Amino acid sequence: MQAMIFCAGLGTRFKPWTDKHPKALALVNGKSLLQRNIEYLQQFGIRDVIVNVHHFADQIIDAVKKNNGWGSNVIISDETNEVLETGGGLLKAKDLFTPGEKFITCNVDILTDLDIGKLISFHEKQQPLISFAITGRKTSRYFLFDENSRLCGWRNTKTGEERIEVANDVLIQKAYSCVVVFEYDVFRLMPFTGKFSLVDVYLALAANQLILGYDHTGDKFADVGKPESIAIAESLFY
Repeated sequence: MQAMIFCAGLGTRFKPWTDKHPKALALVNGKSLLQRNIEYLQQFGIRDVIVNVHHFADQIIDAVKKNNGWGSNVIISDETNEVLETGGGLLKAKDLFTPGEKFITCNVDILTDLDIGKLISFHEKQQPLISFAITGRKTSRYFLFDENSRLCGWRNTKTGEERIEVANDVLIQKAYSCVVVFEYDVFRLMPFTGKFSLVDVYLALAANQLILGYDHTGDKFADVGKPESIAIAESLFY
């Protein structure tokens, strides 16, 4: 199975590190976020990895070459001309994936010990278009699910913004973990081009496609979005 690690972001919340480096190379207990995610995928036999690059792309490419991909076959998807966000970045990398094969994506600034094997088993049993990991942790932006874990909408509790794509009397809010299993058919169904988020893709497809949440509450999880989150990540991932 192939995976894609999203590494192209500007990392504006991670300054001053990202004034001179890509966030993907920020260190947690001596290992970069990129190395940690590559080694995380290896635990589940995933060694074919696509990495998209934009911000300080040359530093990421050099690190991959210097370390021989940390034991994985790493292919670069070059977004140096324009940052495309997660959805646009995935679509640009379409030709690097094996046609007809399901694949996984994750974000370089997320660390977790979620069992990908269990996520894949869930996906294969339920057979949705997309399965993504979720937890019950507190955040400001939530996906909304029905009692069968089907994606119905999205909510921002800070701004009050809400999008309901599948009407349901019961809506359960869960936090997104950014580890996702896709069927290859998602490329045919994506209704956008250019720069767009995967969140937009999920919500656009939710009414007509089965998209499921896989709850892994209780697993280790760190969103290394800001410099102060390094200490939290270091306390969880050695």
